[in-house]
Amino acid sequence: MSNKQTPLLLVVSAPSGAGKSSLCNRLVEKFPSMIYSISCTTRAPRGAEQNGVHYHFLSEADFVARMEHGEFLEHAMVHGNRYGTLKQTVVDALSRGLDIIMDIDVQGAKQIRLACEEMDDENVIKKSFVDIFIAPPSMDELQRRLCGRATDSAEVIEKRMCNAADEMRHQPYYQYTVINDDFEKASDELLKIILREHEKRG
Repeated sequence: MSNKQTPLLLVVSAPSGAGKSSLCNRLVEKFPSMIYSISCTTRAPRGAEQNGVHYHFLSEADFVARMEHGEFLEHAMVHGNRYGTLKQTVVDALSRGLDIIMDIDVQGAKQIRLACEEMDDENVIKKSFVDIFIAPPSMDELQRRLCGRATDSAEVIEKRMCNAADEMRHQPYYQYTVINDDFEKASDELLKIILREHEKRG
């Protein structure tokens, strides 16, 4: 992929267990100029996590100040910690000709969609924005996959299934839906979407 092409801001969402992370990782492998967006968080680093590599670790006060100044493209409170993506992080990557991929939940995607609606048509974020929903072939198959992990309790699986049903209701708002019935087929479909979107932008 040539850096002369207009880069893409790819926003990818899916219910837990739909295979989003594996598909996103495959995309990053396929496109040398595609990177993951690095989010900000107020939680403490875990294990070997490094600032600026895994997350930008911010204090509560710094995060809130940036939020109040409208610096975030999207942000959310998750389990008592704040998470968010700075507009500048996205703009910097796009200006370097890099495709940037955001593995994000449906609420975050909705915030970005709404933010883009408010932007001028020439805004680099708006021009680059593409959102994709990764869907399981069926809710029964999703439950089978979650149970097959053997890492979660029945209560956790039930909660994930309830969340998935809610997330699936957001599917019609996405520009693309990829059904992950077969990994290679879904990966190929994603690849074609990226190439098509690059072609559209020239």
